[in-house]
Amino acid sequence: MPQNPSVNSNKLLVVITSLPDMELAKGLARTLVEENLAACVQLLNGMQSIYRWEGKICQEHEVLLSAKTTASKWLEISSFIQKQHPYDVPEILAFSPEQYAQQYGEWVQTEVNSKQ
Repeated sequence: MPQNPSVNSNKLLVVITSLPDMELAKGLARTLVEENLAACVQLLNGMQSIYRWEGKICQEHEVLLSAKTTASKWLEISSFIQKQHPYDVPEILAFSPEQYAQQYGEWVQTEVNSKQ
């Protein structure tokens, strides 16, 4: 996601990735919050992924990680996930919700911009 000067850097982003187990997902989630890369990370266990890898159809149990952050953190959070992720080619996607509660958006901005 290239940085575009016309894009509001405080715009809320939901960054998702999937991990092979809950232990790895919890560790990454905690670090994202500790490093102020995300205000909140939710984990959803029990996801099944079916995909083609190196010519074979694979089916795996995975954990979905959903991190709430801002557009100004995109390059940093995506790079961090890429470096910490156990997969060769991890899914790292960002979505920007068109609507969200103003109070929630302000909280996310405060959390990712804090120096704690």
